[in-house]
Amino acid sequence: MGVGMTKFVMAIDQGTTSTRSIIFDGTMRVVGLGQQEFPQSYPQSGWVEHDPEDIWKTTVSTMRGAMASAGVASSDLAAIGIANQRETVIIWDREDGTPIHPAIVWQDRRTGDMCERLRSEGLEPLFSERTGLLLDPYFSGTKIAWILDHVEGARGRAEAGKLLAGTIDTFLIWHLTGGKVHATDATNAARTLLYDIARNRWDEELAAILNIPLAMMPKVLDSADDFGVTSRSLFGAEIPIRGVAGDQQAATVGQACFTPGMMKCTYGTGAFAVLNTGNTLVRSEHRLLSTIAYRLNGETTYALEGSIFIAGAAVQWLRDGMKILSNAAESGRLAARADDTQHIYLVPAFVGLGAPHWDAEARGAIFGLVRNTGPAEIAKAALEAVAYQTHDLVTAMHRDWGGQGSAPAEETVLRVDGGMVASDWTMQCIADMLASPVDRPTVLETTALGAAWLAASYAGVWPGREEFSQSWALERRFEPQMDGDLRARKLAGWHDAVRRTLTN
Repeated sequence: MGVGMTKFVMAIDQGTTSTRSIIFDGTMRVVGLGQQEFPQSYPQSGWVEHDPEDIWKTTVSTMRGAMASAGVASSDLAAIGIANQRETVIIWDREDGTPIHPAIVWQDRRTGDMCERLRSEGLEPLFSERTGLLLDPYFSGTKIAWILDHVEGARGRAEAGKLLAGTIDTFLIWHLTGGKVHATDATNAARTLLYDIARNRWDEELAAILNIPLAMMPKVLDSADDFGVTSRSLFGAEIPIRGVAGDQQAATVGQACFTPGMMKCTYGTGAFAVLNTGNTLVRSEHRLLSTIAYRLNGETTYALEGSIFIAGAAVQWLRDGMKILSNAAESGRLAARADDTQHIYLVPAFVGLGAPHWDAEARGAIFGLVRNTGPAEIAKAALEAVAYQTHDLVTAMHRDWGGQGSAPAEETVLRVDGGMVASDWTMQCIADMLASPVDRPTVLETTALGAAWLAASYAGVWPGREEFSQSWALERRFEPQMDGDLRARKLAGWHDAVRRTLTN
């Protein structure tokens, strides 16, 4: 089948607060959408869970909704691509697919003590060397260990081969294929604390340390590969599943960051910056993550990544917790009315701080309050916190990358996507803090687009990397406008505020 023919491709974008299914036509244009939110559960302080049944039901429902929206049948779909919240993990029964515990979400901090114990035993260098990750509750491995330790009979069932584990992509693939395929891709495997990213295989030594039977874990495939077909009973016809990537890696692909030195940042619930380092596995000296950007045709492309745990979630807090906003879109307009003489800093460490600090015990704080501080100043501080944290990530990446590749990292333009990029105020603030341009593309559905491209390119209905890269189009470039002295003063105040919240 030739490129550009009217065969459709579906992307499943399974996120932290909602599931979306998007259908693209042969020209990579969105023609159908289904979306459903689902509830989050917070059973204890620092715990975050999802009901796996909610994830499964919203996936099927939005897939059907997207097909109805586009006016296409399942037989019209050439392939499905899946992008997913990466470190969220589920364990389920091998025979009937029943989860033995709620999904433990990437934001969950319950395994902090376990991570601290492993660090105290001197094991972090080993985990970091093999996986590129740090010992933090963020990642999947300690979550799997926690479920096995806390669900009665789970460890015995796991050792007997009766349980399966996986990130959300794996759970969906298993259910979509009627239990026939237990697989993941290299980008998701790389987030588990169990996968050797240099040798591209599960690591028996790390699994033994966490006491996790590797028989529970899925087969690891390329990001564009054969992940089976959907059960005919679900949609009336079998649909090939041909692409899988963790959401941030899918966005990296969707932003066409295929050249070493290219960088993107996705601003959603959290914010995630990814710098393509090509076939070089860069070991960070600034507490960034070394990870897999994608694996195509058996060839691994690596990346440096920095994770901000709270970005858009801070705006949600202003809306739902503080009742300062009636909707998220108001945040930029409110921030623009703030008193510029006040220097308010919000450190949004609601679930700890991510890169480059990695302090699981840090908690949120506001500094600089005065008598006439009001909603506008708090909103401005929340949005500025996103820009400050982006600055810290990009600065650390520059230091680790050191100008390798086709251009010095300092000259890299940041490509952005995610819900927050609709705010011109926030994007301008980020450009000012970085003192470098920020590019917003015309297609903002970059996560779904990346998943769709992985599937469609494997299926042969979309173009290859070079032509796909040429299709990337700029909607607006934000150039830095802030005076250098003011920028330096603001960043100094931010770093002082962060220092006051750190516990390590």
